[in-house]
Amino acid sequence: MSITIEELEAQGFRTWGTPDPFEDTIGPFYFRQEEDGSYRSAFISETKHLNGGGMLHGGLLMSFADFALFVTARDHLDGMGVTVGFNSEFVSAGPNNALIEAKGEVTKATRSLLFVRGKIFSGDTTIMTYSGILKKIRKP
Repeated sequence: MSITIEELEAQGFRTWGTPDPFEDTIGPFYFRQEEDGSYRSAFISETKHLNGGGMLHGGLLMSFADFALFVTARDHLDGMGVTVGFNSEFVSAGPNNALIEAKGEVTKATRSLLFVRGKIFSGDTTIMTYSGILKKIRKP
């Protein structure tokens, strides 16, 4: 499935709107809020995202999953947060020139920690599952 950035943005996807030097270099990554209030993250895979075998690089997928953790948890964060734990399982190879998406859920929210899990997929194919723990950084 080939899609352009313009088509992605027309579907309501956007970036954070503030610079993130690492994500800006490897992305761009996008997100949107769904009608049910949940969030969906997305990017369009390109040649720069591939490993030597011609499939999506695992490091890219883990970085995208980290982005998706924060998108999923955004309504629970009051300001900044940091990743303090992260797990991932590679389920299948990710394709080039495709829409890559992620959806997740907050499984538990405490005063200082958020527990999040989700999956990365392209169409009906799950590429990776992930979970993470985010630490809320309180404003002084």
